[in-house]
Amino acid sequence: GNISRSDPFIEQSQSFLDSHPDLKFRNYGMRSYQKGEFTEAMKYFQRAAYYADKPSQGMIGEMYWNGQSVVVDKALAYAWLDLAAERQYPNLLSIRERYWKNMSAAEQERAVFVGSDIYKKYGDEIAKKRLETTLRIARKKTTGSRTGFVGSLTILLAGPDGEGITVDGSQFYNEQYWKPEKYWQWQDNTWKNLSNATATMGELEPIKPEVKP
Repeated sequence: GNISRSDPFIEQSQSFLDSHPDLKFRNYGMRSYQKGEFTEAMKYFQRAAYYADKPSQGMIGEMYWNGQSVVVDKALAYAWLDLAAERQYPNLLSIRERYWKNMSAAEQERAVFVGSDIYKKYGDEIAKKRLETTLRIARKKTTGSRTGFVGSLTILLAGPDGEGITVDGSQFYNEQYWKPEKYWQWQDNTWKNLSNATATMGELEPIKPEVKP
């Protein structure tokens, strides 16, 4: 269900998103994108991409491909999708391959050239470390806060339709959200299990991971 302003856990949901800038800025980006506010969406996706968010990196590529808030640039679009597919998520790989087939030889050559600079700033090797630092700091702040935490809170993880997933209060501190290695594993499981039949990034299904006790 939706959170009302009087819900005592609304601060917790905000603190969750503040501690996970990859998800937070992807959410903002998807909301703006769905409203057709492409300039805002691009800014948010770039912020999420800075924290290694692969779906956001894919959305940037899609926007370059379609010329949404930017001039159409197929080479740059491919470079972003190549980065987005770095973890071999099937739906992102299929979009990347579709892009490659629809580019000229000159565009393909340029894509390889522009891609190296994007990897230097947004590739997992560096971008994951940014998020891991954020998670570590947040985890230190929340240690010992489990007591008295009951009920449920709704955290918007992703989704163009504005849906969130309901996380039980006791699960707020589940290691999969806070320990880097578990967090990346959770993301990998979520995205690798999505169908690769998705035609475009804009049609991606919301993340609805199972939250197990």
